[in-house]
This record gives sequence, C-alpha cells and structure tokens, in this order.
Amino acid sequence: MKAFAQLIKELDSTNKTNQKVAALANYFKEAKDSDKVWTIALLSHRRPKRPVNTTLLRAWATELANIPLWLFEESYHIVGDLAETIALVLPHPKGSTAMSLTEVVNEIAALGNQSEAIKKATILERWDQFNYYERFVYNKIITGGFRIGVSQKLMTRALGQATGIDTDELAFKLMGNWDPKTISFDELIIAPSEAAAVSRPYPFFLAHAVEGQVEELGDISQYSFEHKWDGIRAQVIFRADTHFVWSRGEELVTDKYPEFEALRERISNGTVLDGEIVCFPDGQIGDFNMLQTRIGRKNISKKLLETHPVILIAYDLLEWNGKDLRDTPFEKRREHLDKLVKSKGKHSPLYLSSTMEFDSWEQAAAERARAREKRSEGLMIKRKDSHYGVGRKRGEWFKWKVDPFTIDAVLTYAMRGHGRRANLFTDYTFALWHEGALVTFAKAYSGLTDAELKEVDSWIKKNTLERFGPVRSVKPEHVFEIAFEGIAASKRHKSGVATRFPRIHRWRKDKKPDQANSLEDLKALIPK
Repeated sequence: MKAFAQLIKELDSTNKTNQKVAALANYFKEAKDSDKVWTIALLSHRRPKRPVNTTLLRAWATELANIPLWLFEESYHIVGDLAETIALVLPHPKGSTAMSLTEVVNEIAALGNQSEAIKKATILERWDQFNYYERFVYNKIITGGFRIGVSQKLMTRALGQATGIDTDELAFKLMGNWDPKTISFDELIIAPSEAAAVSRPYPFFLAHAVEGQVEELGDISQYSFEHKWDGIRAQVIFRADTHFVWSRGEELVTDKYPEFEALRERISNGTVLDGEIVCFPDGQIGDFNMLQTRIGRKNISKKLLETHPVILIAYDLLEWNGKDLRDTPFEKRREHLDKLVKSKGKHSPLYLSSTMEFDSWEQAAAERARAREKRSEGLMIKRKDSHYGVGRKRGEWFKWKVDPFTIDAVLTYAMRGHGRRANLFTDYTFALWHEGALVTFAKAYSGLTDAELKEVDSWIKKNTLERFGPVRSVKPEHVFEIAFEGIAASKRHKSGVATRFPRIHRWRKDKKPDQANSLEDLKALIPK
C-alpha cells in the first residue's frame, strides 16, 4: 500500500507524460504481481464496489476529528475533494501497517457484506494506521477514481517499458472483461490467453477534430466521407458461436441490446464490426435523448424494445474470417464491409454507414450543413489508405462537427468547483425567460478563461441573494451565450428541454438580462 500511495503521489505531482511513464514503469518493475494487477485496474476505473456511502464516511471522520459536521462540510466545499478532506481533518495516526495494496482492496471489497459496526471499526482502524497520503489514496479506493491523467496509452507505454511487450499488443490485452480479483499479472499481461481473446475487442481508433480550415487537410480525393452518427460507439464481436457488444468505454453491454442476437445466425465466426448504436423507431434514426432511455435500463422490457429499438450502423470491419484487418487500408476494409452488410438483406438490425466522395471542400461543407436533417453531428473524414490504429493518431481520421447550437441565458445560481477550482464559484446554472419569469434549463462549468472565472467569482460573492449549502442564488444580472451539441424535448426537466454538453461560449457583457432568450426560442431549436 505504501508503494502504491507513493506512486499516486508521484503521478499527481507532475503534468509531464514522460515522468508519469517513468514512475509507472519503475513501479511495475518492483511491485508484487497481484499489486500490479490492482494498480492497472484502479487506474482504469475497475475499482471494487463501494461498501460504505459517503454520508457514513463524513460522520465517522467528524467523530474521529472531534469537529462538527457543518465545519467538515465547509472544509469540503473549500478543498473540493471528499477523500482529501477526510485525510486532512483526521488526527495523526497512532499505528502503522505493512498491508499490501491487494490486501487493502480485498478487505474493502469484503466490507460490502458486513454490518455497519464492522465497516466502521475496519475503516477507522486503517485511518489510524495510514499517514496523510496513504489515507487519501485509501479513501479514493473507497469513494471513486483517481483523476491523475493516466490514459490507456500512457499505461501501455509504462507496461511496455517494464515488460518489453509491444504497446499495441498490451492495449489489446487490457481491453475486455478481465477481473482483477481472479486474474494474475502473468495471465493478463505476459501469457497469451485464448479464452479471453474470444470476447476481447480491439482498442478503438479515434479521430481528431478538424482544426483551422478544413481545406488544410489537402487533396480531397484522398479522403472518404461519412456522417458522424450521434449514438454509442461499439464493437460487435462474433466468435465461438456467440456474440459480444462492447462500448467504447470498455463496458460489456451485450444484454442491453438483445436486437443483435438475430445476427449470430447471419454472421460467421471471426467477425468484428465497428459502428454506432442508435435508436431506430419507425425506420428513422432517433436522437441521443431517446437512446439514453436504453442506456440507463438494467432490464429491457418488451415494450421498450418495441418503442425504442436499436440498430448498429456499421462503418468499419476489424476482423473477417478470423483475420485481423486493422493493417488493411480503410478503403479495402470498407469494400469487405459493404459486401458483408448488403448480404444480410432487409429486416436486419445491421445497417451500413454510407461513404461519400466530393470533388471540392465546398461540396463537403454543403453536406455537413445538412447533417442535422439526417440526425448526425457532422462528417467523419478518413484517409482512404489509413490503417485502424490505437487511440488517437494525427493525420488519419478527422471529425468535422456542425457548429453547436447557441442561446443567450441568465446566470441564476453558482456552486464552488472541485480540485484546483474549489476556492472559486465555477459551476453555474442558467435560465431563460418564460411568461415573465426565469426558468432553469442548463448547468455549465467550462468555457471561461481563468481571468473571467475570477471576475465572475468576485461578483458572485458580492451579489449573493440566498445560500443553499454549497449553492448560492445570485442577482439575475449577467448574460452568457451557452453552446450545446444537441437538444430534445424532455419530461424529466422543468424547462421541458434537455441539452447535450452545455458549456459557456462567451460572456455577453453587452447584453442586459431582459435581452436574454426565451424558453420558446430554445424549444424552436428542437429538430422536427
């Protein structure tokens, strides 16, 4: 545990990739094999199920620190991180422990079935044995992930340095449904595993956003175009007479989309499709808000399958007849994919993402401008000779999204941020006019410069109307232009509208509150 805590401290103390890689590589060379597996798991969001809720952790910490709960809460709003706040308020430890990371994690996992008294006794004992940073890491294991910038690419680089194994091979090994409780480091990283390979997806290849003028990409004849569908990126795998559906977030979601079972008899073993899962009611592509109804359900009812059916819009073929096609040029992979999809006929949950070619960038721009009519987010631009790589690789694939929706709204509430923003009010609530009153429609916390954040924070502290814990209502005096990617009608929101990825586009100091948009203006943006 001490070595893992020291690793987290080193990772958290630098923004330089090479230093993070070196710290991880050194750790993997020295740590116990079981601790290596749990380190990989914890830094890739595979933590044990939380055995204790945060309300109890707060209560136990204040009891041990002998401080009132209100003082703890005020401290938390300033610090911005619960695990760190607990570590800071606890008294100095009286003991110590030589427990390994694996022993600590297994103990935490086992607490889930214990009584509240045993949970409390165990956690308080560990708090009394760990130093400040070990407590912080321990609390993080219990409460949530480590936000310290360890990407899959960084992890594979470090493992590559420590083991000498190729990083692309390591990325493949780390994908899939492996369990840190039952797999060894040798099974996960060193030795080949045929059983695991059956269900394992390929690392997803990602696109870069178009920066600057799209014409700077060069000769348009070198590129293939298709619409950027607004759904869930997924790989559907057909091997060993069964199928698996993996999301880009490395979540196995086969059971959530039973529609794809029908493809098992139509598609041969040794096939891996890359595509977008979208809702398809009445033969039309639905919006993402409709798809969220499927995402959030553990059990898919017959009625939901009828009202919110899904399809896979396939746009790449990664494996065919058991052969890895990722090093085959994109244009050739698409030829194989076209034949495969078209051979399945109608009444199939498998559709093809049609490719397009243009004679000029002006023609491409015109098609991009029609994207929302087709329920897409814009265009994907792929080099015809591109291979299917790992992660983001410049110069191969690009996403050319349509300009976001924008609307002018009034700032009505503010809340302190987290982490380095914990001492500033940076999380904002915005409202629009409706029948003479302001109605909340979105929250946003990104888009302002550091200087603007400090200016808004200073104004909020001087113009607070009411306080609700960490939230303050403020005088409705400032207008901000809010940008968002998508919009849909919603019964779950007071405004009747759900926006996707709202963020601050700019501070409209030139506008007065009564010049902000209305709720009707917002609803007019909903696609018909």
